[in-house]
Amino acid sequence: MRLDGKGLPVIAVSTLTAAGLAGRGLAQRVLEKSLPRPSELAPPAPSRPEDIRQKKLMSRAAWFSALVMRGALEEARWDEARAEIGAFFGVGASGAEMDEVARLVAASMEDGQFSLARCGREGLDACNPLFAFQIMNNFTLCHGAILEGLAGPNAAFFSRGTGTVTALEEACAAIMSGACERALVGGADTALHPVTMAELEREGFLRQGLTPAEGAAALAITSTAEAPLGYVEAVRVFPVERPRGTLVPRTGVLRDAAVPAALDALEDQPCDVVVLAPWGAPAREALLDLPQVLEAELSVDTSLTLGESLAATPALAWAVTLDLLAHLDKPRALVLSAGPDGDLGVVVLAKGGA
Repeated sequence: MRLDGKGLPVIAVSTLTAAGLAGRGLAQRVLEKSLPRPSELAPPAPSRPEDIRQKKLMSRAAWFSALVMRGALEEARWDEARAEIGAFFGVGASGAEMDEVARLVAASMEDGQFSLARCGREGLDACNPLFAFQIMNNFTLCHGAILEGLAGPNAAFFSRGTGTVTALEEACAAIMSGACERALVGGADTALHPVTMAELEREGFLRQGLTPAEGAAALAITSTAEAPLGYVEAVRVFPVERPRGTLVPRTGVLRDAAVPAALDALEDQPCDVVVLAPWGAPAREALLDLPQVLEAELSVDTSLTLGESLAATPALAWAVTLDLLAHLDKPRALVLSAGPDGDLGVVVLAKGGA
């Protein structure tokens, strides 16, 4: 999707990383490589009574999402007509408490194997009735939206990378079509949940250099604004061919896809900064030559410092990029994410200001 004119303004950003809950300034920490190594975050505890009540129903990622939503809304000063604000997020796998998962699995076993039929009959009954609010991953979006009173167009996209880019596409489409004038868009996830870690290990990602992390980011996008942080000029998802039965494409295939994807998104516009978010060593190798091909002055690999937080990774890369453009006074950047889902997400961002 190529947006008309300057693109859509981004007026606020909120991130949750090892640096804490913040709006701006993350880019400098990434450039300096002064962030702590990716590890389990210590997010702010709930303080409002409604937060305390609802957090009992939340997965870890849902609380991350609620925090960055609130941060972006506060920075944007969107206090009025919140029922009209849209919300579009990339979300990860279910992040339920492991005690509940263990009860569900134990009650769903039949002849030494997990039985979906038995799970439906007995497994769910073995869990706390509120378990569903943790295990349904769309609630990573819903809890924050409920707390903040957002009731505009909305969608949660399962994401190992490009689902979050699709969320940005949908947010832009909703604003451009007039379905809403304002929207929050981003991603929240943790790669440290035991079930997710087991998946990453089973599929070989950890052995190939994926650094599991957790985090969240939200951007506030609107139809018009004076002196915004930046503009979304283009956003696209590019499917990449992969061998049958494998999750990710071969390095050479990914490399061959990255350059035309970037050029297609830029549409002959110059690119001053390239921000990459590869999931691990094979993807990083595939994208290595892209900054040189695009003749970019600066290249930044956010995954080297922030790790791979799956659905949150692209949104964090966008937040870093907007900060970079302002900090370095550069006109335009291309953000290319290559997550464990194997496809490419490309976003072109331009510097804001007067």
